[in-house]
Amino acid sequence: MSEFRGSSAVAEAGKILVAAIGSLGDLHPVLAMAIELKRRGHPVTVASSEFYRGKIEALGLGFHPLRPNWNPTDPELIAQCEDIRTGPEVLVRKMVLPHLRDTCEDLMVAAADADFMITVELVLAAPLVAEKLGLRWASAILSPCSFLSAYDPSLLANAPEAYRLRNAGRLVNQAILDLGKLSIRHWWEPVRELRRDLGLRVECEPIFRDKYSPDLVLALFSSALAKPQPDWPRQTIQPGFIFYDEQGREVPGLADFLDQGEPPIVFTLGSAAVHNPGNFFETSLAAAQQLGRRGLLLGSKTMYGMVGDGVLAVPYAPYSQVFPRAAAVVHQGGSGTTGQALRAGRPQLVVPYGWDQPDNGARIERLGAGLSCARQNYSPQTAAPALKRLLRDSQFAAKAAEAGSQIRLEDGLGAACDAVERVAAGDSRRFAASRTA
Repeated sequence: MSEFRGSSAVAEAGKILVAAIGSLGDLHPVLAMAIELKRRGHPVTVASSEFYRGKIEALGLGFHPLRPNWNPTDPELIAQCEDIRTGPEVLVRKMVLPHLRDTCEDLMVAAADADFMITVELVLAAPLVAEKLGLRWASAILSPCSFLSAYDPSLLANAPEAYRLRNAGRLVNQAILDLGKLSIRHWWEPVRELRRDLGLRVECEPIFRDKYSPDLVLALFSSALAKPQPDWPRQTIQPGFIFYDEQGREVPGLADFLDQGEPPIVFTLGSAAVHNPGNFFETSLAAAQQLGRRGLLLGSKTMYGMVGDGVLAVPYAPYSQVFPRAAAVVHQGGSGTTGQALRAGRPQLVVPYGWDQPDNGARIERLGAGLSCARQNYSPQTAAPALKRLLRDSQFAAKAAEAGSQIRLEDGLGAACDAVERVAAGDSRRFAASRTA
């Protein structure tokens, strides 16, 4: 698709609006797209929580506030969403939908002079705004489980029992999804009311249908993690992961630590769970010491410096610099963190905290690139044997390296931006049948 780069699409596409609600894990992939599209000559505005204004404006991008005005680092806020079973409902019904009208109002203003819009999944007002304004748009899907495929059933955090029927066939799994759709239909009454007030069609399916743009759906994860399926929207392409982390930040002592001995086991919790980690870092320290291995605790708010024999704790370091030098990576299973660990080609132990993370952990296990351990079961007694197995069994390293080789050849950012330019310029031709960019 590189033939579209630098073409007249830039002139035709005009202004692009990028809208994101959620944690840095939700923001970073589309923020990387915003930066690249700006580099290609597009005027770009990012609509997001006021909390991110400084970060976004420092990158030279336009900013428009988008309610709800959350603090995504608030431990209480994160704790409400982390319950494996109830977290998805809490996030949607108690945190997103009560602000739907505010979000819609803000997004309507931000999109008034836009020629194209890119949104992440939690911006439930996006389909309404696009429909009202007649605006072409792209939906960014960050995790395989968000496609709710009957051909490739996911481990859904709020319905883990259904995963046992994963191999029962498409018809059985489609019936499970249909039952799920019916069971949450009452969630969407606020959406139906707002649609009615805006003079739009009233019937809606925000999770099962409407979140997919009719113009372009971007599956922003590698086919190494999940391959395209027949029941994905026809307008879907799969560019691969889009990576973004902050380079150039000097972390005192980190370079020396990495150079001084064998590769450490890296323990981290991404951008959201790290603000409500429970005993993750204490458990990780104990597991590393039980194994007699060097360890790197990445993101702990209570530990800093050398915290044990051969174990260093630092508040931040770019994953792209640290993961390739790890013996193994222990993490929460967020899409961005999983992608970074896969790209590094290192075995993983996934400790899911909620949302899409249980499914990502299950996929890593099926891929053979790692193991998964339920959060409530994560202890030195479970972590140490799992890590010993990951480090001793060469098959994990081989599968991880194979996935890493594939992902390092992918250009998720370039392919995604090419697709945006093509569709924004009005090119309605469909992509290859494989749907991979």
